[in-house]
Amino acid sequence: MDYFHGYSVVGLVAVVGVLFVSVAFASGRLLRPVVPTPEKMLTYECGVDPVGGDWAHTQIRYYVYAFLYVIFAVDAIFLFPWATVFDAPGFGATTLVEMFVFIGFLAVGLLYAWKKGVLEWT
Repeated sequence: MDYFHGYSVVGLVAVVGVLFVSVAFASGRLLRPVVPTPEKMLTYECGVDPVGGDWAHTQIRYYVYAFLYVIFAVDAIFLFPWATVFDAPGFGATTLVEMFVFIGFLAVGLLYAWKKGVLEWT
């Protein structure tokens, strides 16, 4: 019975969280004034009135740099905890093989990015 007690606490916290968010949204909807004006219906972007068309050119290289950062950040997030438990009894060869598989997947992704010329700073 003690096993399910932990799940009931998590479930109760989840229900209280959902109720709290629901009550907050409902009270906000009931208390806010609703006075739509033409100025309020305009598109708003950082205090600047929209001018021109709706098409904007975005550099894809920023996305690629962010993606490469995420790859290396995820790599670091998995490597540091793995390094702390690697020496513990019962985690030797199995965790070493698993980590080499993980690093292999990351290396394949990095090799693909290198072959595509993404890592060139031109």
